[in-house]
Amino acid sequence: MAGFRIGRGRDNNRSPQQPPQQQQSYGQQQPPPPYGQPPYPPVGGPPPQQQWPQPGAGGQGEPEYFDPYGQQPPHAQQPPYGHGGSGGGGGYTNDNPGHTQVFAVGEDPYGQGATYQAGAAAAAPSGPRLPWKELLRGIVTRPGQTFLQMRDYPVWGPALIVTFLYGLLAVFGLDDAREDVINATLAKAVPIVLSAGVAFVICGMILGAVTHTLARQLGGDGSWQPTVGLSMLVMSITDAPRLLFAVFLGGDNMVVQVLGWATWVAAGALFTSLISKSHDLPWPKALGASAIQLVALLSIIKLGTI
Repeated sequence: MAGFRIGRGRDNNRSPQQPPQQQQSYGQQQPPPPYGQPPYPPVGGPPPQQQWPQPGAGGQGEPEYFDPYGQQPPHAQQPPYGHGGSGGGGGYTNDNPGHTQVFAVGEDPYGQGATYQAGAAAAAPSGPRLPWKELLRGIVTRPGQTFLQMRDYPVWGPALIVTFLYGLLAVFGLDDAREDVINATLAKAVPIVLSAGVAFVICGMILGAVTHTLARQLGGDGSWQPTVGLSMLVMSITDAPRLLFAVFLGGDNMVVQVLGWATWVAAGALFTSLISKSHDLPWPKALGASAIQLVALLSIIKLGTI
């Protein structure tokens, strides 16, 4: 029994002579990493340098690599903005395909051109605000300039007063309504006349809002308050000549009928000029935007006498 020795943990199949593995000491240079992969920096040492391909090694068409330490290879020094080379020959310029150009915050090197946007407010009013007398006179004598100058100013005061007065007289321009007012007592006639004035104000505001909405749908950029107020003034002023003759001659008179059609055409021309100036639209679109208001005026007001 003494002749047998039992070995523990021994591998009899292992080759007898295997050289021990060499351990790399600290600070010994490691083999270079694969292409494009930065090495791990040693503890306490400087940051690693990015491995950049040489100009003649990879040729053109090599991808760009981001340098986290702000160091660029000698062949990739980017010239300042506006001084990039224009020739071929492998230069690194801002205008070459595949490169990114750097701009400062808020800088627009391609120009500061403003684009047209429908609905944007005007840069500045076209002129000073007109008093109510010059406003009413300008709608008749020089409508284009007046509409352009007042496109940024609300005209609620003149619009409400003139339309209300127009509604008071419009009752007497309709034959049936005039007979009812004349035959009624004073206590009954006053509410009828006042209610007609209020009804014409509301009707004018609704029709002006419809015209403004259509103009905006067609690409206009005007404000709704000037548009509605000026449309109420155009509706009242253009029908005033017909209404004055209808009060004394009646709605069936031939002169009143001719004036009715003439003033309706004049209203169409003024509405077109109004929408064109206040919304920056060509006249076909401006006429289309005011078409509903023109048809409503013809059917509600003028057809009763014409």
